[in-house]
Amino acid sequence: MQANYVQRLRLAFDKNGPARYIGHLDLARTLERSLNRARIPIAYTQGFNRRPRLSFAAALPLGYTSEYELADIWLLEEMNPQVALEQMMQKMAPGIKVTTVKEVPVGAPSLQSLTDSAHYEVTPFEKQDANDLASRVSRLLAQQNLVRERKSGKGKVKHYDLRPLILELASMTDRDDKAVLTMTLLLMSGKTGRPDEVLAAIDLDPLAAHIHRTMITLIE
Repeated sequence: MQANYVQRLRLAFDKNGPARYIGHLDLARTLERSLNRARIPIAYTQGFNRRPRLSFAAALPLGYTSEYELADIWLLEEMNPQVALEQMMQKMAPGIKVTTVKEVPVGAPSLQSLTDSAHYEVTPFEKQDANDLASRVSRLLAQQNLVRERKSGKGKVKHYDLRPLILELASMTDRDDKAVLTMTLLLMSGKTGRPDEVLAAIDLDPLAAHIHRTMITLIE
């Protein structure tokens, strides 16, 4: 079947404020509505259940914020990327800010196949003892293996090694003397590190911290 698109644009965008409570599927619907209101000529798949040609690099869990999410859209008509950005931001939903738009080859590999790692900053809601937190981080990094459980569909439990999924992990204090964790985790198919599981491994409640994604690194 002949393709019904002529151009592919890659969006980088923030997800903050009220948008942090939008789940991944709702985010796709929100972007679709915003793009349609902005009169962006987004292409749709063919068939009975038509869907916008919109693809994300990686899902962001509910409640997380981010300053660097990536999505590709395919267009029916060519647009100047800067003009597309300006039109998008005129009608974009609250909490989503498109920061850059660039053209990529139509036939380039999918974003999901290019993701390599993601960087996060984590701020516990309650004040932490900086020395104790640093000690817990050091103990985790000293381990060669860190076998954890991850629940999947239908109640199944999968055992996996979290340690090789952690590329970097460090603790520090910010300008307000609050403890902050920074972590870089693998973000590859079948090899994805999750911030909540890292926090649990150092005895921090994932629900008692603000998790913020600052970067997604793609394979060059």
